[in-house]
Amino acid sequence: MTDTTSSQRFHRFHRHPAAPWAELRNSARSAHCFRLHMHAEYSIGIVDAGSTVFHHAHGPQPISAGAVVLIEPGAWHACNPEPGAPWSYRMLFIDAHWLHQRLGVAALRFPCRAFTDAGITRQVDGLCRPVDGETSAQRLALGLQRFLAQHAQPAAQPLSSDGEGLQAALQRLHAGPDTGLTIESLARECGMSATRFIRRFKAATGMTPGSYRLNLRINGARRMLAQGTPLSEAAYAMGFADQAHLQRAFKSHHALTPGCYARGC
Repeated sequence: MTDTTSSQRFHRFHRHPAAPWAELRNSARSAHCFRLHMHAEYSIGIVDAGSTVFHHAHGPQPISAGAVVLIEPGAWHACNPEPGAPWSYRMLFIDAHWLHQRLGVAALRFPCRAFTDAGITRQVDGLCRPVDGETSAQRLALGLQRFLAQHAQPAAQPLSSDGEGLQAALQRLHAGPDTGLTIESLARECGMSATRFIRRFKAATGMTPGSYRLNLRINGARRMLAQGTPLSEAAYAMGFADQAHLQRAFKSHHALTPGCYARGC
């Protein structure tokens, strides 16, 4: 079985013009382990079968079939099943800007990031369904509004690292992850040596500056691919050396090639 066939079998992405603010991932019988990463979107997920360990700021936390997870933009996390033990899940990604405008808030926080309540499971099961037209898009928007009124709290600002003295570097990284930033230049922004900067950065975010930047670049390429941008243009725009570099990084983070992602398979 080729990698492409395997990706098609295990992972599907659903997008619809009626809901450009939503994307649904459906992964079945997958044994893929994800590196620590973050998304620019709000993520609402449900485990359909199997079990995994949900790593997040208050984890690690074992979860199994029926569990629901909620993740804010910028929250570092990972889900890793036991070796050789596949699991199935669905994850709904919601554009943060659209959601903030609809709810009239600056940001949202999830007081709890994992649930095993049967009522919450039924709610999220209903949300994690493909949109097939205007009616289902409106139903999803209303369902999200009701669900978040129960399980999210308004916040003054989006989630950000609380690493003291690192804000200048974080702002540079988010403003231009595709540019030729170096550890030395970021360290100078914060008035630190490169060694001290790397140590402080990893302590605050859980990631090295290089891994953090790569995650931002992959997220940027993912948004472009979802909008129909050719792979070569997305790779160039986000500062990858070539298409092959983007393909390797994307597959490592998302368990399928960027071409499969763009097609939804």
